[in-house]
Amino acid sequence: MACQMPISQTQSFPNTRTSSLSLLFKTPAVPVLVSRSRLSTGREGARRRMNSTRLRTAGVVKATATEMPSKRRSGDEVKGFVEEMRAVAMKLHTRDQAKEGEKEPEGKPVARWEPTVEGYLRFLVDSKVVYDTLESIVSEAACSWYAEFRSTGLERSEKLTKDLEWFKEQGHAIPDPSTPGLTYSQLLKELSEKDPQAFICHFYNIYFAHTAGGRMIGKKVAEKILNGKELEFYKWEGDLRQLLQNVREKLNEVANDWSREEKNHCLEETEKSFKYSGDILRLILS
Repeated sequence: MACQMPISQTQSFPNTRTSSLSLLFKTPAVPVLVSRSRLSTGREGARRRMNSTRLRTAGVVKATATEMPSKRRSGDEVKGFVEEMRAVAMKLHTRDQAKEGEKEPEGKPVARWEPTVEGYLRFLVDSKVVYDTLESIVSEAACSWYAEFRSTGLERSEKLTKDLEWFKEQGHAIPDPSTPGLTYSQLLKELSEKDPQAFICHFYNIYFAHTAGGRMIGKKVAEKILNGKELEFYKWEGDLRQLLQNVREKLNEVANDWSREEKNHCLEETEKSFKYSGDILRLILS
């Protein structure tokens, strides 16, 4: 897909769906119910007919109200292509990670991990390399619509900087970035320039996985080696659910302009994103 102007600088996508309410008034059922030609000519017949009409019309309205989707509340998950990405990602989880998981578990479950501070620092350092790269990519915006993903509130680089500084103050040596983080960083740079759909797959899975399973892992590790201290890496300013919804909407709008082939290509990149993120995650146990 060729890079395009940011969504905010283009016309909004047309809404081609017809509302349930407009369909109700276009359906032939309603005029039949209220047609005067069917009313009885006698006064008593007219009265009975009008009562019958009211009852049947009320039934139509009640049924429609039941079937029409309720107004989406703030924070509710937005459907669209993001839902396709989520479904593919869920299948790559194990059953103990998600009920939709299909993969066989590999290694010990998180509850049985034996992390070390040194390994955790390697994980945090390499994670920062990846988040630095993501934030740099959307800032430079080789594809102009990458700019739509600036300042989403999901950014982690600044948070990780504070956490690493805290570890340093506790007397821990901060390691240099290692192969998993550097390799993933380079891949993201290349994809962002040559393969936007693949890049967006990684962007989605990195940020969204961290808000879910990433937080759970962070809590378990903190309980084992940090006396339960919650790092800045696992904190967000504002309503996280709303932040995620905002990004879902942007992702859906971007994908609306993709062909089915481009969408499939994006989905096919999911397993690779899991592999590279998994390589970094395993540093916790190194």
